[in-house]
Amino acid sequence: MLDLVGTSSLVTGGASGLGEAAARQLAARGAKVVVADLNEEKGIKVAGDIGGEFVKVNVTSTEDLIAAIGIAEGLGTFRTTVAAAGIGAASRTVGRDGQYESAFPLDYFKQVIDINLVGVFNTVRLAATAISRTEAFDADNQKGAIVTLASIAAFDGQIGQAAYSASKGGIVGMTVPIARDLAAAGIRLNCVAPGLIDTPIYGEGEASEAFKDSLKRDVVFPKRLGTADELASMILELLTNTYANGETVRLDGAARLQPK
Repeated sequence: MLDLVGTSSLVTGGASGLGEAAARQLAARGAKVVVADLNEEKGIKVAGDIGGEFVKVNVTSTEDLIAAIGIAEGLGTFRTTVAAAGIGAASRTVGRDGQYESAFPLDYFKQVIDINLVGVFNTVRLAATAISRTEAFDADNQKGAIVTLASIAAFDGQIGQAAYSASKGGIVGMTVPIARDLAAAGIRLNCVAPGLIDTPIYGEGEASEAFKDSLKRDVVFPKRLGTADELASMILELLTNTYANGETVRLDGAARLQPK
């Protein structure tokens, strides 16, 4: 197992939701965590709570990521990264009025791909470069591990999720080839595809609770939304289990999404 005590970690999207939960569990296991996010207020709070550092990062910016990785390297041996930054998206491919102008905005599609897919690859390529410079910690020449976050929308995306599903499908699709690439550097890479996880993205209040309750229809068992801590637990297992590599793990209560 990879012992996280005395190591450092980078978590993109670490200021809230799934990234925050992963950052908190990494810190609880002894890692010094760099919380990389665009949300300064929340990021600073999370970093303060866990004894880490906050860095404002746009994952499409190579300079931002290199700066964040440099701070992580100063906190301990840089062993792990969680690429959790991403945005949601919803728009039908063709508008109801049959006009070209109402088709899915191409710039919006490109933005989703740029952040969710290119941003994840940017994070992986730079973090892996830094991890590759560390000394191996076991007889297998292992140096560290990375976990990316996709979504079950990669497999059964709903109406309006063309861009989001494409971005998450891309993350799934590059998991095995990147894991094969990184073997020579002593780095493992895995992907988690979360299902319906209860995070702040759904909002708060009576209407939000009613909406979340309606989502349970697609979940087989347990008949509820997952928790961020359950998702973070899977991330930690994939980071620390030294035989987990090249895998995409659905964490979804056996949910299969309906068209809408």
